[in-house]
Amino acid sequence: MAEEEAPVLAALADITAVSLERSTLAPRELMLARIAALAAVDAPGASYLLNAGTAVDVGITLEDIRGVLIAVAPIVGTPRIVAATTNLVQALGFALEMAEAELEAEAEG
Repeated sequence: MAEEEAPVLAALADITAVSLERSTLAPRELMLARIAALAAVDAPGASYLLNAGTAVDVGITLEDIRGVLIAVAPIVGTPRIVAATTNLVQALGFALEMAEAELEAEAEG
């Protein structure tokens, strides 16, 4: 997707890249912190989706995400953890749909 087609998404990708470059945390630790922050602010599924690629690239697993949510649960509370779980499932579902659509398009073309 070209920057001209999705300038907001391009800007968000740039922000993530700069965050990774400038943080003193290792990329994996940084993404775990970002996941915790997303849960803390009750982020929508799209926010998790925007971070999913980078999280996978640095080795974050579903087990890691579970661990983060368990770790922050006493601080952010049950409603935020339930919302985070729901939003993560929605983001994963959307990502799977997009991957399937891409595979179908490749198969047709």
